[in-house]
Amino acid sequence: MATFISNSPAETQAIGRRLAEDVGAGSALALTGDLGSGKTVFVKGLVVGLGSSTDVTSPTFTILHEYRGGRVTVYHFDFFRLEDRQSVARLGLDDYFFGDGVSVIEWADRFPEFIPEQARWILFEIKSQNQRAITIQ
Repeated sequence: MATFISNSPAETQAIGRRLAEDVGAGSALALTGDLGSGKTVFVKGLVVGLGSSTDVTSPTFTILHEYRGGRVTVYHFDFFRLEDRQSVARLGLDDYFFGDGVSVIEWADRFPEFIPEQARWILFEIKSQNQRAITIQ
């Protein structure tokens, strides 16, 4: 377990870029933290670190965004608006989680029973207006 302190969005992206060195096909990252804690900003850095220039945005309303063009595809999920287990089950997550890309799930703590055992949990905490603590388990 490691905790990083970020003092800006650029630093949060840099932490994502660094973690990109340690992920590959079949990796899953389960992100938790309040609104505005840096989850999507972190994913922006991860995607860049994997070599993609695709614009990263929150998949809150679409549930899933796919980012191609890097060494592996990133499947970026957002469980925030999913209301029940049936909604999650219909997504066919196993095809993504055990496929050829990296799965990143924002709000993973809403339905932890769907997160694969091998997932790395990452907690985002707001410490101040600009400062975030990012703990990678």
